[in-house]
Amino acid sequence: LMARPPSSSSPPQLLLLLLALLLATAAAEQQVPLVLWSSSRDLWVPLENAHEGHITTDGQLASYLDPVLEKGPRNVLLFLQEKLSIEDFTTYGGVFGSKQNSAFSNLENALELAPSSLILPSVDWYAASTLTSYLMEKLGLKLSDTLPALLLPSLPYTTSSGLMALKEVLTGNDEVIGQVMNTLRAEGVPYTAILTAVRPSRVIGDLSMVSGGLGRHLLGEHEDFKPEPPPSPPLPPVSYNDTEPRILFWAQNFTVAYNNELRDLTALTFGNPALNLSSSSWNSSFAQLAMTYENVFGPLLTIKLILNNRLYPVSARNWFTMDHLEIHVNNSVVVFNSSHITAPSIYSFHCEYVSTERSKNSLLVALPSSSAWHVTFQDFQIQAFNLSNYCQFHLLHPESLTRQ
Repeated sequence: LMARPPSSSSPPQLLLLLLALLLATAAAEQQVPLVLWSSSRDLWVPLENAHEGHITTDGQLASYLDPVLEKGPRNVLLFLQEKLSIEDFTTYGGVFGSKQNSAFSNLENALELAPSSLILPSVDWYAASTLTSYLMEKLGLKLSDTLPALLLPSLPYTTSSGLMALKEVLTGNDEVIGQVMNTLRAEGVPYTAILTAVRPSRVIGDLSMVSGGLGRHLLGEHEDFKPEPPPSPPLPPVSYNDTEPRILFWAQNFTVAYNNELRDLTALTFGNPALNLSSSSWNSSFAQLAMTYENVFGPLLTIKLILNNRLYPVSARNWFTMDHLEIHVNNSVVVFNSSHITAPSIYSFHCEYVSTERSKNSLLVALPSSSAWHVTFQDFQIQAFNLSNYCQFHLLHPESLTRQ
């Protein structure tokens, strides 16, 4: 990769980044994640139930790529990680208020800034392995400013057994991603980017290290690292328990608005031992987290998060969905569809924004079609099934949603 922006005669460059969102189980050992994003808008239609255990085959992958290569930017970068699996992201991604420790900050930023993106969490490894020949056939190898450009950089994956050594490699790869994307933005080069792995990586089993400050220790080993003042610790998550922990929920910020009146419920929700959860309920297939507040838009305001846990035979795994968010106030009920909030039930779901606002991806959709109510969660994270007795999130990162 170039250390300076390309001249007008240099070949265009593009970046394809990988984001993994799949189970670390024997059923998932033959799949890898694949992520596409582009400087053009509206290249992919939203996928229905793309994350509830669906495995993308080679034919289905071609059906996603063919129209993109025909109508999208003709500069394509296939960014190949030697190996990659969900454990790399769950162990080294930044969630639950710890984004400063993420090894993937440039990748996350690239997806956030891209006008359109598509995440396929489970792609048959054979389909991913044929991408190089597929793109060569579709685009050819001749590089110019007008003809299709295909660049094929690859990123390593350490074979060391040390977790910190692996994070150094992933962080270095992420820096390369950031440099390439900065160059493309500076030069105004249109692009379509694809990132995937040649094969799944080995399982990294110790998820308990995620919350142990590994990132700060790693950065401290570099001589040029200048520590910043530590951020304020995040407020504790909401925990609903019966005989043991059942539902865990957290957000960095939580606001509810009705017409022009906005209320910040963050401090009333997280770290508040007096929060009323008495209407909550749980069993192995259904969970309801009901948070009740006094004198907020009326005598009593209740926000309910309704979740279901289902078996999807195609992947032989259980996935959960947060089907609805309900607002109960003044003897009325307002319902928002939230079925795109989904994850394998052994993990939590995390997303930067869960909101009714179109500018924040509108993951909460009013039923029937519009409402005077608006809800926004920033750094939303929830898990309602398979919690450990230590009451810690089983981290799943990053956002698992199609953005247009």
